[in-house]
Amino acid sequence: MTPEEIAQRSAEAMFADDQATKWLGARIDEMGPGRAVLSMQVEPHHLNGHAICHGGFIFTLADSAFAFACNSYNRVTVAQENSITFLSPGKGGERLTATAEENVRQGRSGIYDVTVTGEDGRKVALFRGLCREIAGTIFDPA
Repeated sequence: MTPEEIAQRSAEAMFADDQATKWLGARIDEMGPGRAVLSMQVEPHHLNGHAICHGGFIFTLADSAFAFACNSYNRVTVAQENSITFLSPGKGGERLTATAEENVRQGRSGIYDVTVTGEDGRKVALFRGLCREIAGTIFDPA
């Protein structure tokens, strides 16, 4: 299998059991080795008391993109630490896109950066995730 096929197959296997990402309403738009793009439509139930997207939903979208990117090598990988900086509000009715990119992958550890953007291209949030590979694979390559 090519690295791209491994990334796609890993994403399909993970998404099948990922109830949190499905509940959020997110979809996988692109997959590749060390890279994932997910998006979600900001629905009324995502809005907080200021009528903007609740930060927890933005964080969840970014965290899901991070998870798919760091698991794209068919190695079970979990979050070790992450942080987010909110830059502008997510607006009701718009599609937010989280683009996760591998920064460093060395041994069993990795650092991934995720940029969440609004439909107009503005940066909504910047997320950094640190991950650690543990035992196991996402799918059986046989």
